Amino acid sequence: MDALIVSLVSVWNDSGFQALTGGNVIMILVGLILLYLAIGKGFEPLLLGNIAFGCILGNVPKTGFFEDPGVMQVILYGINNEIFPPLIFMGVGAMTDFGPLIANPKTLLLGAAAQGGVFIALVGAMLLGFNLREAAAIGIIGGADGPTAIYLTMKMAPNLLGAIAVAAYSYMSLVPLIQPPVMNLLTTKEQRSIKMDQLRTVTRFERVVFPVFSTIFISLLLPPVCSLIGMLMLGNLYKEAGCFDRLSDTAQNAMMNIVTIFLSVGTGLTMQADKFLNYQTLLIICLGLVAFIAGTALGVIFGQLMRIASGNKVNPLIGSAGVSAVPMAARVAQVVGQKANPANFLLMHAMGPNVAGVIGTAVAAGTMLAMIGPAGK
Repeated sequence: MDALIVSLVSVWNDSGFQALTGGNVIMILVGLILLYLAIGKGFEPLLLGNIAFGCILGNVPKTGFFEDPGVMQVILYGINNEIFPPLIFMGVGAMTDFGPLIANPKTLLLGAAAQGGVFIALVGAMLLGFNLREAAAIGIIGGADGPTAIYLTMKMAPNLLGAIAVAAYSYMSLVPLIQPPVMNLLTTKEQRSIKMDQLRTVTRFERVVFPVFSTIFISLLLPPVCSLIGMLMLGNLYKEAGCFDRLSDTAQNAMMNIVTIFLSVGTGLTMQADKFLNYQTLLIICLGLVAFIAGTALGVIFGQLMRIASGNKVNPLIGSAGVSAVPMAARVAQVVGQKANPANFLLMHAMGPNVAGVIGTAVAAGTMLAMIGPAGK
């Protein structure tokens, strides 16, 4: 009997239950809530579901995930050394059609205008007591681009990764709820009803030259984001060149799916109770919402300026897609436009600022890295 009791005590002492803290329990519940939102509500399930499960795993005591060699260490290495975000960008590039942006280059300005939310949140974060590098990482949430947010955060403020990643992906999934009220507030029904002329046909030569030229120009201008832009454009070159079908298929499907699993689970693993449960997390989530709303508003406002300059030929709704979140933000512009005018088709027009937003967010991240420098330097 005594031996049995000793064995049971030994099992208990070695179990995770013995070391489970109140913080761990709270974070496991947070993971379960996020899992419900992903599966039950369909909020960005491919990403949020993995982040939620990673959060649960990261808060189980005595797993050795953060000390012992193993698959979790490999995943965390890929997170900590900025391996996964560029690979995600390759897949995004292979799935992205830059044709609408090439056909109407002026929409690049809408993507740039929407990045204003990044810098508004940056200033707000500094006013709330975050240092400059932390504020820069928080601000990038406004770009609604998860991989770029993770990439910049790991360079500038790795201690905030969990909160920033969750905020970025949560707001990306909530685009259909957050953007329409802002879009309706800043436009009239008549303006939302504007039908835009059909885009011109983009040649294969233009489609092939665009990723090559963009990589060279942006990488020379902002070397810190060369890996992001380079992988984005390499993936797009696979898609457009016509002789890389196997590589394009791999980048879009198998590799994209594998890296998404690793990136999102690894992000969840960083949501440990001692790092996540503090007042800074709440501030980051609030600032992320401010950044996202501000980016949407600035995109629509600049769309209004383009509408006036064009003589009412530009529907200002397409400016909202400049926050990135490809292609969801473009679809939202389409839905809001069709509610005002069922014969309105804005999707392809909105894809111009939408893909410009991807480039714009990377450029904003590169600008902050160039001006401020990564942590430890």
